[in-house]
Amino acid sequence: MLRERKDDNMDLSNIENLKQYNHIHLIGIGGVSMSAVAEVLHNWNFFVTGSDCSRSKITDRLSSHGISVSIGHSTEFVEKADFVIYSAAIKKDDPELVCAKTNNIPIVERADFVGFLTRIYDNTIGIAGTHGKTTTTSMVALCFLEANLDPSVQVGGFLKGLGGNYRVGNSDFFILEACEYVESFLKFSPQSTIVTNIDNDHLDYFKTFDNIKHAFEKYVNMLPKDGFLVTNADDPDCLDLRKHTIAHVITFGLKNDKANFVGRNIVYDKNGFARFDVYRNNSYYGEFKLSVPGLHNVYNALACISMCANYGIAKQVIKTALLKFGGANRRFEYIGSCGNMDVYDDYAHHPSEISATAKAMKNKTYRQSWVIFQPHTYSRTKELLTDFAEALLDFDNIIVTDIYAAREQNTYGISAKDLVNKIGEFGKSAKYISDFDDIANYIKGHACPHDLIITMGAGTVFEVGRKILN
Repeated sequence: MLRERKDDNMDLSNIENLKQYNHIHLIGIGGVSMSAVAEVLHNWNFFVTGSDCSRSKITDRLSSHGISVSIGHSTEFVEKADFVIYSAAIKKDDPELVCAKTNNIPIVERADFVGFLTRIYDNTIGIAGTHGKTTTTSMVALCFLEANLDPSVQVGGFLKGLGGNYRVGNSDFFILEACEYVESFLKFSPQSTIVTNIDNDHLDYFKTFDNIKHAFEKYVNMLPKDGFLVTNADDPDCLDLRKHTIAHVITFGLKNDKANFVGRNIVYDKNGFARFDVYRNNSYYGEFKLSVPGLHNVYNALACISMCANYGIAKQVIKTALLKFGGANRRFEYIGSCGNMDVYDDYAHHPSEISATAKAMKNKTYRQSWVIFQPHTYSRTKELLTDFAEALLDFDNIIVTDIYAAREQNTYGISAKDLVNKIGEFGKSAKYISDFDDIANYIKGHACPHDLIITMGAGTVFEVGRKILN
């Protein structure tokens, strides 16, 4: 159920009365967030079209739902559109964007439009933080679904429980992943939010850690008095956020006994899945079991439990949902086996995430571990080179491939070989291999039965896993 707000202060007068538009076109519709926007608009009975540079599972899904998607950037749909939404990845000289401007068609960037959506739901819950956003968003969404609260959901990865990266519900709840990059989350208006942690990342934009902290401070400052801030009591920078909000603050942790929700007595099964007790305000709350590995997922689960409990979701419902949760795609995801070697894939692209995955891996049974790591962006690799090297030391065998540029040009004078050399300075050998086929062949020729192999990075390194299995 949606509501109109007269006090909507968005500086986007051309979409405040959205119903005046019929045909809405999305440039870059195949993106995770853009596809969710497309589905929402389609569900609201707008005529939705879109374009993207390549075909994907996402574009195929949109097409199957009756949304017209063109591959390549043509002005065909734009010329007939009443309104255009574009991804931040779209360049200013994109022919569709130029066409919209030339024809005076109202345009808005994706984050601004998502901000608009957060204002028209009564209960928008944002999940923010440097790490763990996708998994925690997924956990919260599944708890709300298990409780039959029928939320709309936007998550930064494929979630089996949703059948994709979004869901359009019919309630007042909108659960979304709130990304801090370029301060996108400052365009959102959540009723409540989770901040999982604050770490040094996206330095190409933020430049300093103080700027990162300040962005999160501004984000929680937007919460209303009757909202919730759920944050990590084991992270001092997260605790500092309490000074910057008028919302109700709820804390969680494993080390800080003063937290509102505390996890204790953690044990792991042979798969690395945790079972742990939760105490709420120093009183025993219950035992929870997970179907995803690692200590970091205990933290994610505690964040989820804290938020859902304060929204009145029954403890047993939360338990059931968390046990059902099998992970989002590319989060220590089991891909398959080849010659008794287990192949996994993980999205980790920050030293803290690599360390978390390595710790989770150690709770499993295997002979030796292999990591194929693809650094993500030149700026992050240069700024955190030593940290990356140290994090990768937890693996028995290390292969590094070329840096995935994403949005950047290599003006930093950095390469994958620099990371290999830095690992060598710590007394451990790492191997640089550029070509994915060569990596797969090397693994097949050197790994042994009962080894654990993991592809790691936010780029295209997951393709190596497929090549190993073929």
